[in-house]
Amino acid sequence: MGGNPNLGVSLAATDEVALAPPNLNEKMLKLVEECLQVPVIRTPISGSSLAGALAVGNSKGFVVSRYAFESEIKKIKEFGLKVERIPDRLTAVGNIILANDYGAVANPLLSDEAIKVVSETLDVAVKKGSIAKFKITGSVAVATNKGVLTHPSTTPEELKFLEKTMDVPADVGTVNRGTSLVGAGTVANSQGVLVGKDTTGPEMARIEESLGFLEEYL
Repeated sequence: MGGNPNLGVSLAATDEVALAPPNLNEKMLKLVEECLQVPVIRTPISGSSLAGALAVGNSKGFVVSRYAFESEIKKIKEFGLKVERIPDRLTAVGNIILANDYGAVANPLLSDEAIKVVSETLDVAVKKGSIAKFKITGSVAVATNKGVLTHPSTTPEELKFLEKTMDVPADVGTVNRGTSLVGAGTVANSQGVLVGKDTTGPEMARIEESLGFLEEYL
């Protein structure tokens, strides 16, 4: 987006809506709407254009940075979604929490209070855990209600953990010509996936296998 292949840092998507920076151009807006088949909410989070890093959600709602402005939260709530701030100092919730409609995997350093907020807002069970030895679970994996694509170093045991927690199949892969942080480089929901233009044919095939489709690429 704007030449930046890390779409998952700027965009956050669920089966209900997508969050995008206020300066998203009309061409990109149309592409996101057509690919993900959801309305796009153009809003900063905590005054930042990095919605994908500062918010995580599912069909029930979003958990956002503790520094999110009330006006930003109100804009998301207008779509009938729950929105809560995370109470911890770890505010890049999109980087440290992986979620879909069935479960969530969170950074082990999150407090029990934060885990409760995530669980109640998204209405899912939340498990603390790491993926491929990384605590940034939202950066190293992307989850939809169809599947999970995760870091190529994810172990078989971790894949089983992901499948049990998220209640969908999980597999490994890369994006953008070998980038392992697939959560940072991908934005997806059950209707579609957006990846960077450097993503290769074999990578696209693996994404399609893991998540069930590949609607569009940038």
